Amino acid sequence: MRRERIRSTPSWRGREARHDCAFVVEDDTKPGMMGMNVVRVKLFFSFEYDGEPYPCALVEWFGRVGCDPLTGLWVVRPDVTHGRRDMSVLHVDAFLRSAHLIPVYGSEKMPLNFHYSYSLDAFNSFYVNKYIDHHANEIAF
Repeated sequence: MRRERIRSTPSWRGREARHDCAFVVEDDTKPGMMGMNVVRVKLFFSFEYDGEPYPCALVEWFGRVGCDPLTGLWVVRPDVTHGRRDMSVLHVDAFLRSAHLIPVYGSEKMPLNFHYSYSLDAFNSFYVNKYIDHHANEIAF
């Protein structure tokens, strides 16, 4: 892999917002998803303290539910406290790479006018797509 961009912008190409998901390393002694978590980047920012710049990101957390035996994919769901999604600030060095989430659709039909940009807000749980590319398959599973 040569280069990868994780984006977070209120208007992507003059249209809806784009807030990418990423793998965050929590414990590098544990293999794959056992040592990582998934976040959605809401905002990139930086600040300076004592002349030292700190590049950071405001993120929403997704907690691991487990591995789905039918698909072999990990399932995550948004971490929520008192009805609000858990958010925190992370240094960008905590990011490993981007992540791709697929909603767990269930048995309900989707409205015809549903816009894909609301998927991460509309669904309760998501599959972590290990088939998006070779690197995701290799590091997360």
